Amino acid sequence: MGLRKLAHRVIDSSHYNPHQLRELIKDEYSELLPRQRMRIHLISFAYKKGIPPEADLVLDVRFLPNPYFVEPLQPLTGENPEVRQYVLDKPETQTYLEHLYTFVDFLLPRYQEEGKTHLTLALGCTGGQHRSVVIAGALGLHLSQNNYPFTLTHRDMPRIAGD
Repeated sequence: MGLRKLAHRVIDSSHYNPHQLRELIKDEYSELLPRQRMRIHLISFAYKKGIPPEADLVLDVRFLPNPYFVEPLQPLTGENPEVRQYVLDKPETQTYLEHLYTFVDFLLPRYQEEGKTHLTLALGCTGGQHRSVVIAGALGLHLSQNNYPFTLTHRDMPRIAGD
């Protein structure tokens, strides 16, 4: 029995460019909502260790107030509530996040329309411990509230023994 006889549908692709064909197949066969089709990977990193080579977009948060210079916060990381509060409570951080969310909300649908299935967004600060970790976490929360699936990696955070 021929393959054509087994098919539920035959698509004559001669009238489609690659982008149109990809959209037809996604629309017809994907069970995922459009926002779930693109995978977003957030990476916090330290500029002093280099920009992640896999990054599609790189955002620099070194202009934000640095918890490293607050003695009780220095040994902590951006996953600690006190560090998060220190960074997020600053007016410049709130303004930056408003602009960042608007920027990301504008870009993601356009990348999807273009057929991009993966986007790696890297957020960097000097040491990769405080500001970039906090902002990457805040962006992740924003993405999840808008039903975008994402992964989050803190590339330059210290590893805990046994991790």
